[in-house]
Order: sequence, then C-alpha cells, then structure tokens
Amino acid sequence: ARSIREEGAILTATGEGRVGFVDAQDIAAVAVRALTDEQAPNTDLILTGPQTLSYDDVAAIIAEVTGRPVVHRQLTFEQLRDRWAAEIPLEFATMLAGMDRSIADGAEDRTSDTVQRLTGRPPGTLRAFAERELT
Repeated sequence: ARSIREEGAILTATGEGRVGFVDAQDIAAVAVRALTDEQAPNTDLILTGPQTLSYDDVAAIIAEVTGRPVVHRQLTFEQLRDRWAAEIPLEFATMLAGMDRSIADGAEDRTSDTVQRLTGRPPGTLRAFAERELT
C-alpha cells in the first residue's frame, strides 16, 4: 500500500504470474461456516477469488477505481529482496521475494469453488473489493 501511495506503483517480482485474489470478507464467511457447520470440511480449504489476475491487472483495476495512476513495476528477485531487507530481517525478505518468484512460475494461477461451496454465494472480485474499500 505504501508504494502505491508514495510511488503510484505496485512493486513485485511476480512477472506475468497470476493470483486468484480473495476478498477478506470471503475468508471470514468461509471461516464461520467451517467452524459452525455440523460437519467440519475435513479438508484443506483453498480460498481464491473468481479469477486469476496479474499485478498488471491489479494496478489497472486500482487505477480505474481510484482515478489515480497506478502501475506494476516488475523487479528482480534480488531487487525485491534487497528492498524488503532494508526494513525486515534478510531471511524473511528472502522468503517473501521467493513467494513472488513462485507466483512468477505459476504456483498461484488457480481458482477454487470453496467460497461458493461453503457459503452458497460466489466469491467477490478484486474490482468489487476495490470499489467497496478504495472509494
């Protein structure tokens, strides 16, 4: 959020990798069901939004919703690690930059039906979240 506010940029090492961004309200709704239903899901619950988006897509959505210019600035693994290491321990910065590398390799390019299946309603989109939270 800080780089968006200060630089108008989302800084990642994700390349063109895509993520099924999930709304926190959907996470909460699934948690309520998982904890209160008569029968627990008894499985790993993979929560995603309804579509996968690249950070270029995310920047475009935020820019459209807020009316402020926002771009996705692609960094290398090392650039991102070093940027974070200036503020957090190197081991944690390395792990976080490694997660971006995994996204670039396609590790998160998926969606699931978990929100729909457990709550009975479709998951919220990133655009709907942005319109609700950023305007």
